[in-house]
Amino acid sequence: MKAVLYDRHGTVDQLYLADVPTPEPAPGEALIRIRACALNGFDPMMLAGTTGLRIPFPMTPCGDAAGEVAGFGPGTDQAGRQVGDRVMIDPIIEGRGMLGEKAPGAAAEYLAVPLGSLVPIPDGVSFEHAAALPVAYGTSLRMVEDRARVQAGETVLILGATGGVGTCCVQLCKRLDARVIATGGSSGKLDRLRAIGADHVLPSRSNELVRLVREITGRPRYHDPESGGVDVVINYIGGATWAASLKVLRFQGRMVTCGATAGYDPSTDIRYIWSFEQTIIGSDGWSRAGLVRLLAMVAEGELEPVIHAVRPIEDVRTAMGELMRRKVFGKSILTL
Repeated sequence: MKAVLYDRHGTVDQLYLADVPTPEPAPGEALIRIRACALNGFDPMMLAGTTGLRIPFPMTPCGDAAGEVAGFGPGTDQAGRQVGDRVMIDPIIEGRGMLGEKAPGAAAEYLAVPLGSLVPIPDGVSFEHAAALPVAYGTSLRMVEDRARVQAGETVLILGATGGVGTCCVQLCKRLDARVIATGGSSGKLDRLRAIGADHVLPSRSNELVRLVREITGRPRYHDPESGGVDVVINYIGGATWAASLKVLRFQGRMVTCGATAGYDPSTDIRYIWSFEQTIIGSDGWSRAGLVRLLAMVAEGELEPVIHAVRPIEDVRTAMGELMRRKVFGKSILTL
């Protein structure tokens, strides 16, 4: 079978397509013919070796995937599954870890995974849309609804909103009738954020984020829940945005984080946390119920994954290079 591999950390030049043995599913596993897989923000970091994680080489990228059941391991209780069933793969594999991180990823024609990792794809949902969902959209759903508990009428600031997580957060917050302020890195991306529902857009690299947000929302006031500011900040950037985020939260506002792409040990100002009684919320990963719900939302037309590009697996270097250069809006999909 064909698979994308890299044997050491580095740039996109380390990626290559190779013929490798098709995996043999073990008892309790299914063999999945991958039809679409998706790159995520962690894929360039894994390739470059900036995460500090030790990974087994050769490694295959991509945590997200959708395809068809092609067979079962010996003696497997199929639990109603059949060859040809359309399925999404939950990227965290019990006993192996995350696909594309600790376990070989999904940028391959076939993948053997436990039956418990499979989520049925409803009719009307394409492989490309299903593959876009698990990591980014699953993470977004957990942040917006389960952890931050965004409510109708609230104002939400979404930082770095142009990737898979950010574009989904914009859509989910608008679905909940919240007012969205989103930041992006170029005028073209800002236009696209407006197109998917953002009420206000701001440049990501502005050193005047606090002033610009306060111009939209007003200034937060001490012990005044009716004053200005945003109700929720969705911040997976960290770095210099951390302290700025505290300064735009209204009294008893909340900030939720699932990552720190610009630095995990930022300068902060804890005076805002206690004096404005702010809540800092962590959010990690997704739930199986969340993945099922996302697929249902797509099937019912309530949510449409934002797809940057769909390319054949042979174009993986181009796709990864765009992600590294922050040229992607939404999700980058590879097909096999």
